[in-house]
Amino acid sequence: MLTHLSIRDFAIVDAVDLDLPAGLTALTGETGAGKSILVDAVMLAIGGRATAEVVRHGCERAEVTATFDPRGVPGVAEWLEAQSIDAEDELHLRRVVGQDGRSRAWVNGQVLPLSAVRELGQHLIDIHGQQEFLSLMRRDAQRDLLDAHGTHGALLQPVQRLAREHRTLAAEVAALRAAATDRDSRLELLRYQVRELDALGLKTDEVPALLEEHSRLANRARLAEAAQLALQLTYESDGQDAHALASRALVQVRGVAEFDSRLQPVAALLAESIIQLKEAGAALSGYLDGLEVDPRRQAFIETRIGSVDELARKHRLPPEQLPAQLLTLQQELARLEGAESTVAVLELQLLALRRDYTAAAASLTLARQATSLRLAQQVTDLMKVLGMPGGQFAIDIRARGGAEPAADGLDEVEFLVSANPGQPPRAVAKVASGGELSRISLAVQVAAADGTDGRLCMIFDEVDAGVGGGVAERVGRQLRALGQRGQVLCVTHLAQVASQADHHVRVAKLTDGRTSRTTLTALTPDERVEELARMLGGVELTTAAREHAREMLTARDRPASASVSPPAAPVKRGAGTGRGGNVRKG
Repeated sequence: MLTHLSIRDFAIVDAVDLDLPAGLTALTGETGAGKSILVDAVMLAIGGRATAEVVRHGCERAEVTATFDPRGVPGVAEWLEAQSIDAEDELHLRRVVGQDGRSRAWVNGQVLPLSAVRELGQHLIDIHGQQEFLSLMRRDAQRDLLDAHGTHGALLQPVQRLAREHRTLAAEVAALRAAATDRDSRLELLRYQVRELDALGLKTDEVPALLEEHSRLANRARLAEAAQLALQLTYESDGQDAHALASRALVQVRGVAEFDSRLQPVAALLAESIIQLKEAGAALSGYLDGLEVDPRRQAFIETRIGSVDELARKHRLPPEQLPAQLLTLQQELARLEGAESTVAVLELQLLALRRDYTAAAASLTLARQATSLRLAQQVTDLMKVLGMPGGQFAIDIRARGGAEPAADGLDEVEFLVSANPGQPPRAVAKVASGGELSRISLAVQVAAADGTDGRLCMIFDEVDAGVGGGVAERVGRQLRALGQRGQVLCVTHLAQVASQADHHVRVAKLTDGRTSRTTLTALTPDERVEELARMLGGVELTTAAREHAREMLTARDRPASASVSPPAAPVKRGAGTGRGGNVRKG
């Protein structure tokens, strides 16, 4: 549900903060006041197109932030997890457009590409009246709506699972078949490479040890010279080495330490250094004894390093990665050697999966066909109620082309409509005008609402275009019924529709002769009477218009007349909640 909308320097809006509750909210105002700006702002927040023209004149940028309550909305949790975004009970979609037309989008503070934001927006909101975001135009959305209305989830789950398993297994079989194309030559090469690496017998940590030993052998002369000099300076220099000098110093300090106790720690340090110098001399002597060169060992090390380097160049790898390469090649060799029997087994499994998938998808098709007949009749009845007496709605279900099992079954689903008598049903995008399309959308949503719970926020822009009188009241009642299951925002110019709303926001354009700005105000009950009277009577508000407005607000709580046909499907009330309808103008 859309809980809050913040608009800054957008079109002719300077600053507006609007809290949006559940239920039906009507947006009304004079022609040209900017009623559709709210719809445009929401579309911008959920990834719509942006140009420099949306920035208010004289401002550096336009900014829109839409806050949603995402709890319970299908698809949102999976989208958030895929994007690594944390969201508990609030989801903030922020969009900023600069004077140069460039824009950036954030979701809970994380910058994302517009394509990702648009994908999220399709889960959160449905805008009727602007074809760019109209879900009624998308065949995948039509199929999802049909499945949700028919509660086909139990039938859809095995179809999705089997399609996923079939895709994974088919990819494995394809990989094995591709490998089998040049299997013999590949097997010969693998066996040669495995024999060569296996004969080398290189251990995991052997390369660093070989390089260290090679360096030691190559620099033996320098090592011996340095060690011999160090030995002479520390222990073997005929009374002038460090050990002898330290011993003489100890004798001197001990000779006078009895006169000053502060020299006793110094004597202890000298005694300790003498011991360490002796140990260092012994270690250096032993090191020199071990520097004797074994020509055979040196030759072996050089040959070994040469063999390792040669194979590393062949495989285009660092020498230390050769043991891992051997393991990889051994595994591939084992797979290829058993590929023929493996492919045969997997192909049998693939056939079994295909049979199971076809059976599960056929059951889903039968359920869709039955549901489509009921839903089409309900929508047709509602179209007549909403001012399209000759309208006819149909749902075409046909087999999908393509051989691979799809996660949504075997069917292509398309909504068809005939707006006028005598015309055959055609795709909704091809035959319906803007106002008709919005009313058809309303009819579909109302008819399907008993099985759907995902579209918690729906916006209808000028859904009442081209109608009036009793039909307008019926449109309003259907919108109100739809709002009882979630949240509906409706831009309208008809009092009959606005009077049915649970909440009412007035859009007004203020000007001082030099600049103009749009404001949005949540109306009190008395202010609603004045606004409805204006919509009924024009600029001059009469007592009769006010009384008529009060009567409309009172009548909305009474049951609809018998001439208004309810939807054929039972209506279940939802439990949506909001944060109130307060408006703060900047």
